[in-house]
Amino acid sequence: MRSNVTEYELTAPGSLDAVLQILADSPDRYTPIAGGTELMVALGAGRLQPKRLISLWNLKELRFIDVAPDAVVIGAATTFADIRKHPIVTAEFSILAQAASWTGSIANQNRGTLGGNIVNASPAADSPPVLLAYDAAVTLVSTRGIRTIPYRNFHLSYKKTDLAQDELLHSITLSRNIDGYTTYIRKVGTRNAQAISKVAIAIVARTTHGIIESIRIGAASLRETPTRLIATEQSLLSQPIAAATIAKARTAILSETIPIDDIRSTAKYRSTVAANLIEEFLQTL
Repeated sequence: MRSNVTEYELTAPGSLDAVLQILADSPDRYTPIAGGTELMVALGAGRLQPKRLISLWNLKELRFIDVAPDAVVIGAATTFADIRKHPIVTAEFSILAQAASWTGSIANQNRGTLGGNIVNASPAADSPPVLLAYDAAVTLVSTRGIRTIPYRNFHLSYKKTDLAQDELLHSITLSRNIDGYTTYIRKVGTRNAQAISKVAIAIVARTTHGIIESIRIGAASLRETPTRLIATEQSLLSQPIAAATIAKARTAILSETIPIDDIRSTAKYRSTVAANLIEEFLQTL
């Protein structure tokens, strides 16, 4: 009888240094795995090569939330359950905690990691729009050293990132200088949790006397990567909250986004909903 079991080899070195050394010695032979909520699906479907996995699960060097006076640093192997339960995250970065609560079932949230959600590089992932809106930075590590880049530069094209084969995503840094900002998040899909978004928008903005002083907009399912909507932001900066500003923003987001038709939705629907969400947010101001 033919077996339906997918075979693979798992290595679990037990320390970050050991993992990095293995990746340095043979980067193209191993796929790092943490919670496995995405990778094991890909493996079972035959989309994952090579079938040699190296475990990052529960490495203390990657699973942490450190709070400093000016920033919160979240380890890449921190689970979504860790994030949504953390008091500082929920108090100061509420839309990240909200996105964490949407990421699959409770079981998925107990296993799925923030770093895995980022590195999987799905254009429809739940956490990237929020990280873009918060202007996060990501730190990458290898035996060659450490580098930190703005998260908005991490995704290069569909499923392609700035992560080298011998590198791991180490942590995500969020600045705590968000006093006076209004935040917004909406995920449009079949349902909030356990469903891939048709469109998702996250916004962080500050206004003074009815004028938009600062605004950052992160989006999912509107381009081939998670995307900062820079042109739409520029259309709103230094503008009053008025009908003409809303119309300008709708035009900008329609021209800036390149959604697709797929089994979940149509490009036209996604564009229209994205414009509606921008308008909804501006109306709240």
